[in-house]
Amino acid sequence: MQKRRLGQTDLSIAPLVLGGNVFGWTADEKTSFDLLDRFVGAGLNTIDTADAYSRWVPGNNGGESETIIGKWMKSRGNRDNVVVITKVGSDMGQGRKDLSAAYIEKAIDASLKRLQTDVVDLYLSHWPDPATPYEETLRAYQQLLDKGKVRHVGASNLDAGQLRAALDVASLRGLPRYAVLQPEYNLYDRASFDGPLRDLCMAEDIGVITYFSLAKGFLSGKYRSQADLGKSARGDDVKNYLNARGMRILAALDAVSARHAAKPAQVALAWVIARPGVTAPIASATTLDQVDSLVHAASLELSPDDIAELDSASA
Repeated sequence: MQKRRLGQTDLSIAPLVLGGNVFGWTADEKTSFDLLDRFVGAGLNTIDTADAYSRWVPGNNGGESETIIGKWMKSRGNRDNVVVITKVGSDMGQGRKDLSAAYIEKAIDASLKRLQTDVVDLYLSHWPDPATPYEETLRAYQQLLDKGKVRHVGASNLDAGQLRAALDVASLRGLPRYAVLQPEYNLYDRASFDGPLRDLCMAEDIGVITYFSLAKGFLSGKYRSQADLGKSARGDDVKNYLNARGMRILAALDAVSARHAAKPAQVALAWVIARPGVTAPIASATTLDQVDSLVHAASLELSPDDIAELDSASA
């Protein structure tokens, strides 16, 4: 599968990233291993996770996803063939979003242990931390880069002003810059990335990997009424999409899907893949059929007319 260079890093990734948020949540260890095997077996190579996945599940403490991925890589002996992305800064019991140097130093070692590896390919600041200056966070990352514990650093959930400020600090102080951004972005949720943030990423050659690329599952087309919300554990998260604009987007996805003999989710992901400034979307799966659908999405090419129809519906 054709790879894309991730910003200015030396990482080349397939145009779709597997989301690890479901590992240890809606996918147990055996199922997760099967999903990962099918994903990499199809030629895709990048997995996204975070230390906090899946702390929200009753009985979980966080780190469950990293632990499963680590066991899988160890058992398959394929660490060198997989690009691993994980994140730091979510509340793991410390009571706040934390990007302080002291916390990062502890968090990376815990993630490396769970992942059973000596280096993370891409380490992301999960959330902004207003209590910690950018300089402190970036100096901590410099230490990790110097020690060989991470290969590249990036950030998630920054707006254009925050990303610009972080880049300026890095330039002024000679510190590592955020090479990758992970924003929320999909056919419905476009406003926070389209515009100044996308323009900045493109101007600075920052790689972009989008999350919630299927609008929490809404763009799969399986949620079309209030009665559908009970179809999965995430159903309640999509109720705000059940409005006139959401239905208009689903109708456009249905039309484009019919022309390509594809599924709405595949078309929605292909739209993100085709967006200027985007390197790859993240999408998760809990069944092998869903993984196969992701693989198809990664190679689905939409026509200019398809894209125009989707753009118009989501305006």
